[in-house]
Amino acid sequence: MIDFELYSPAVLEHYERPRNVGALDPEAPGVGTGLVGSPQAGDVVKLQIRVDAEDRIVETRFKTYGCAAAIAAGSWLSERIEGLTLDEAEALDSREIAEALALPAVKMHCSVLVEDALRAAVADCRRRRAGA
Repeated sequence: MIDFELYSPAVLEHYERPRNVGALDPEAPGVGTGLVGSPQAGDVVKLQIRVDAEDRIVETRFKTYGCAAAIAAGSWLSERIEGLTLDEAEALDSREIAEALALPAVKMHCSVLVEDALRAAVADCRRRRAGA
């Protein structure tokens, strides 16, 4: 059961109407995947990005197993990073996510989890581009 008094309107909006939910083909050119979290701890985020030849993020998808704040953070980030370069996306941090969603202190770990998923997806994209 979601505690509606705990969350901001931004969290509730992204939780109730998450954007960019789904998956990209992990083998497609320019796709990077980040999978972070722990099912035992309760939150898991999979974030995928597809970049063009100029390293600009042109498509995102995410799936989250977790609380309303984790779902909202994944949704918000998926919208925020589209159109950014990999370097610009990497400059985002959990504080920006938390502030944009007005996350309560008890849910700050959700913004960190989503930031970690972003960094893992960028690293995977770069590794795949380098042919490693």
